[in-house]
Amino acid sequence: MLRFPNCKINLGLYVTNRRADGYHDLETVFYPVMVQDTLEVVPAETAALHVTGLEVAGNKEDNLVWKAYQLLHDAFPGKVSPVDIYMNKTIPMGAGLGGGSADGAFMLQLVNDYCNLGLDKKKLADMALQLGSDCPFFIYNTSMYATGRGEHLQPISLSLKGYSIQLICPQVHVSTAAAFKMIVPKPAPFALQYLATLPITEWKNKISNDFEAPVFAQHPVLADIKQQLYNGGAIYSAMSGSGSAVYGIFEKGERAVITTTVGIKEFMVDFS
Repeated sequence: MLRFPNCKINLGLYVTNRRADGYHDLETVFYPVMVQDTLEVVPAETAALHVTGLEVAGNKEDNLVWKAYQLLHDAFPGKVSPVDIYMNKTIPMGAGLGGGSADGAFMLQLVNDYCNLGLDKKKLADMALQLGSDCPFFIYNTSMYATGRGEHLQPISLSLKGYSIQLICPQVHVSTAAAFKMIVPKPAPFALQYLATLPITEWKNKISNDFEAPVFAQHPVLADIKQQLYNGGAIYSAMSGSGSAVYGIFEKGERAVITTTVGIKEFMVDFS
């Protein structure tokens, strides 16, 4: 059985509060983008995880796909059978695209279907939150206004159908923890839950990503890529999450020519 976990971008991202528990309150819009990994499960005598494609650092036990399998295995003893899990990684990691979170959330859905557990999306989203703050989004996988740590989700009627996205993933490492330390929380300057009412041609001057200023100061190449996207005709361009991926939204079929001194992975996707 196969699944194809996709990534997301942030349309606007505001850090509004530093909480007593060490987390931060956010306001953002998550939007799915069909740059995809591949997950497959097949019967096995002993459960195992096999990873191909992009290199995934860390131990198997820390991988969200493996954690998702173990979560359901422990929650439904005798019902979740051993499987070989094959994951092919295409979504760059540490880029602000939520690839690892998507893999974990899609694995929950895959095991749910494969083992006929009968869990609905609400239950799967509750379990996904045990994997990570933005994992529940990928259970619903549609445009969402997110608050809290990113786990409180409200559907919004936002569609980018008819546009294209150019996604640039530089070989630049941005520490999320360090990025948060450079942020001074403040009230959101725009009510992102109403983003669907704002023409995309006005986004450039109305919405922003709070992480861009500190991250661009440390990694000027990211600011340069964003400017190149605008120079190439992007209607709206921004960094996703805390970086380092930068995207541009274009009229369908258009794109910018990006030149940079760092290596990049580049994806073009038409929204449908």
